Amino acid sequence: MVETALAFLVATAAGLVPLINIELYLLGAVAVLDDGALVAMAVAAAAGQTLGKIPYYYVGYGTISAPWLKRRAATPGKWSERVNRWRAKAEARPAWGAGLLALSSFASVPPFMVVSVLAGVLRMNLVLFCVITFVTRTARFLILVLAPAWAMDNLPL
Repeated sequence: MVETALAFLVATAAGLVPLINIELYLLGAVAVLDDGALVAMAVAAAAGQTLGKIPYYYVGYGTISAPWLKRRAATPGKWSERVNRWRAKAEARPAWGAGLLALSSFASVPPFMVVSVLAGVLRMNLVLFCVITFVTRTARFLILVLAPAWAMDNLPL
């Protein structure tokens, strides 16, 4: 129970502060916990990451001001060009925007923080944002914590 609560707290902090890595935290837990606790931790971490990305969504929505992000978006270059391309595609096809969010949340490509902001800019429904983020982050973290145990049990060493 304590491990699950800690995973939620670390994941929330990691969602807010990109320098904190929830994946390393979860991998550390793999070495000392059983599969049941790892599943609970993965789900809690997904909930924490979802909560941690909501402020980025609101930055894009315009509810929260982030001067550093506005400066970066106004600076010409590859980053702003890419974001403008993604924005144009997502505005033209909302399903593409949801797919981009799912891909980013699961694989972190393109960067999940940037796509979280983009979701707010596009006025994606917050519930949809949270559901996609939670489901894909849960899948990501379950693979992360269960793959080592599966590999040790099933691969010849």
